[in-house]
Amino acid sequence: MLASPGPVAESRGFRPAAPGPARRAERGRQARLVTGLRGWFSHPREKGGADTGLSPVDRRKTGSKHHLICDGRGTPLKVITTAANVNDVTQTLALVDGIPPVTGRPGHPRRRPESLLGDKGYDSNTHRDALRNRRILPVISRKGSPNIKGIGKLRYVVEQTFALLHQFKRLAVRWERRTELHDAFVSLACSLICFRRLKQCRS
Repeated sequence: MLASPGPVAESRGFRPAAPGPARRAERGRQARLVTGLRGWFSHPREKGGADTGLSPVDRRKTGSKHHLICDGRGTPLKVITTAANVNDVTQTLALVDGIPPVTGRPGHPRRRPESLLGDKGYDSNTHRDALRNRRILPVISRKGSPNIKGIGKLRYVVEQTFALLHQFKRLAVRWERRTELHDAFVSLACSLICFRRLKQCRS
């Protein structure tokens, strides 16, 4: 039920606000309510989200894709989520620089590979020079030229890692509109893949 409108109708005004919140505000404490956040968070019924773009397969739809770098055995080292229409070559250096320290052998943990294998989608002289500056040998096929001998067999390792990653249904089809949430599930999936490989080696 609503309160009686008598005090307002009789022009007696409202009662003064409690002094407690005012004193807490004067002490410099942050308010629990924040204004101006309308529109910052996605609505549950909204489509799309951050890092989405036109799909190369069906341009009527938007989507995302994963860029992945792994070692010679297919262990995922770094995964980046971008819009579906982002060129693969733009993520080359971000993948290399994002490799975490790899331990397991005597000496300092390794943070960079000796060489980097890539298909024609990563053909770029600028990125080749950047890799050489990092003391990494680029083994990348050039567009318009025959593929490097044996690259198909080595590329299968990467494709296999992609298949393992996308066996997790939540990664094969992106459901999260916020990229940080999706990347959290990607990191968890990579951890599970590494754990299963380690378990197989010890058994």
